[in-house]
Amino acid sequence: MKLLVTGGAGFIGSAVVRRAIAAGHQVVNLDALTYAACLENVASVADHPNYSFVQADIRDRAALDTVFAQHRPDAVMHLAAESHVDRSIDGPGDFIETNITGTFNMLEAARKYWIEAGKPENFRFHHISTDEVYGSLPNDPAVMFTEETAYDPRSPYSASKAASDHLVRAWAETYGLPVLLTNCSNNYGPYHFPEKLIPVIILNALAGKDLPIYGDGSNIRDWLYVEDHADALLTVVAKGKVGRTYNIGGENERTNLELVKTLCGILDRLQPRADGLPYADQITFVTDRPGHDARYAIDPSRIRKELGWRPSVTVEEGLEKTVRWYLDNEAWWHPLQARHGVGERLGVGKGTKA
Repeated sequence: MKLLVTGGAGFIGSAVVRRAIAAGHQVVNLDALTYAACLENVASVADHPNYSFVQADIRDRAALDTVFAQHRPDAVMHLAAESHVDRSIDGPGDFIETNITGTFNMLEAARKYWIEAGKPENFRFHHISTDEVYGSLPNDPAVMFTEETAYDPRSPYSASKAASDHLVRAWAETYGLPVLLTNCSNNYGPYHFPEKLIPVIILNALAGKDLPIYGDGSNIRDWLYVEDHADALLTVVAKGKVGRTYNIGGENERTNLELVKTLCGILDRLQPRADGLPYADQITFVTDRPGHDARYAIDPSRIRKELGWRPSVTVEEGLEKTVRWYLDNEAWWHPLQARHGVGERLGVGKGTKA
């Protein structure tokens, strides 16, 4: 297929781009190159004959029309989004503009192209979203998010993603646009921008800094290795039923404290502290994030039964791969630590930016 991937210089998007090229697809990577994007993420495929890059903003409708007309994709994989919950608390405006208005622009540009192309049966608009749209779960292993779970977003980020999901479904119902939706659990792995929990813990540990954990560390997340997620997304765009939603989970629930202690143990083994003490000594508990959801957990039955997909690694295996990657790639992450907001405590509810 010829894939138009939005946000392909970001964390998850770049994993999709690399895997799609490896699988023989043609890829047009559309990215605005905002603060969390990095073209180094796709350097390994930048010279591939099936790869092309377009710097454009999904808030710019005219630019999107040009991209569709010039490249004529078989499918859209829409990943471009503002994604950091803490930043959404301080500056929700960017999340509304990009995640809602940007998705509206993508839908309208795709619909125009689809109609003008004669409504080809193989065209797909695949919208990639998050499990955070479902809200928070009780600490009960029997209760999990399914594709029928009612939406209950709790942060500006999750509300903006919920709104974008609703737009996609509305465009399918009203205009017949052939859409696919996926909602994933927390991703981690190589090229993860160093403001999210796992890279923060790894890099702070190596720098001898505190390892900050919100509240008492009891919040639970389901962790999905990013390369597995990319594989799942390409499976959905190729085999998914039009109009269907698929929840993609890692089948790896851990409390934040458990996760951090696992990371510390891996670092103790791979790169011990000079003083011989455990990295876990650097753990410190900080004031919780406003409205911090207690638990996320995905029931992945549908994608497993209908498309035959399951994650390939446990969280322990994925974390070891991730730690090794960060130890080997300081040239990638070190310059990113100078970008705006990285290393600062964000999301304390001050609303510092409209």
